[in-house]
Amino acid sequence: MIPSLPNISLFFITNQPDIAIFAAGHGVTHIFVDLEFIGKFERQGHRDTLISKHSVDDIRNIRTALDQDGGINEHKAELLVRINPWHDQSGVEIDAAIASGADWIMLPMYHSVQEVERYCAHVAGRARCIPLVETVGAVECLEAVAALPGVDMLFIGLNDLHMEMKRDFMFELLADGTVENMANIIKKAGKPFGFGGIARIGEGLVVAEQVLGEHLRLGSSAVILSRTFHRHSQSIHDLQDNIDFGHEVERLRAMESAMHSWTPERFLENRQGLAQATANIVAELRARREKNL
Repeated sequence: MIPSLPNISLFFITNQPDIAIFAAGHGVTHIFVDLEFIGKFERQGHRDTLISKHSVDDIRNIRTALDQDGGINEHKAELLVRINPWHDQSGVEIDAAIASGADWIMLPMYHSVQEVERYCAHVAGRARCIPLVETVGAVECLEAVAALPGVDMLFIGLNDLHMEMKRDFMFELLADGTVENMANIIKKAGKPFGFGGIARIGEGLVVAEQVLGEHLRLGSSAVILSRTFHRHSQSIHDLQDNIDFGHEVERLRAMESAMHSWTPERFLENRQGLAQATANIVAELRARREKNL
């Protein structure tokens, strides 16, 4: 049985204030505004991934909405902003995000401890820092980054990291122990961490239950709700038509709660199921690729 832990934080990506308030009122803990665009299309444009077009104005609008929601946001969801990879204008981006109301600043695609040091120094305690581990360089300097006093949490980005590591499928990093090794390094430094995204219960190439089980087994503190939780909704009306959002979050929380009574053997069984599902998907992807050669 794993120790009793607080609920895993749920990150939800949106730049729509009404959707942000609705999501926060139904259990989302962090509203995620995504400013990253530098290099993202080149890395992911050929894949079925979401590339956002959020702006600093979106941060300001969502901050205002979360602060003036009339009590709907009972637990006061926090505002997380992903900036661009470190570049010569990063300080300007950080200042603008914080001035607009960001509680957390996420740095993507870093390759060295020096980049993270500069980022933490510029944030200077005005917001919390969450480096995004998604390059080979970031993995190699993970121990040093996790030890930095300015780092409040780390997040492991499976999508870009699996591409950098030349893997076929992002959950290979979970199945082969790569994520577990990183989790152990981060936990040794006494920092919380999260990783990847999660689909609705019963959905996903690797079903959400198996992924959630690994979050709890490894001691993860956060996960991003995948597109199955919004179905590309562009308004609150779209979201309500496309999904019973509150019910789906409740199902996820109920499964999380049930897993707290699992035995170590049950977690091992779940891990084996995830590894087998991942192996099947990888075999299918490789067969399809060979057929198209």
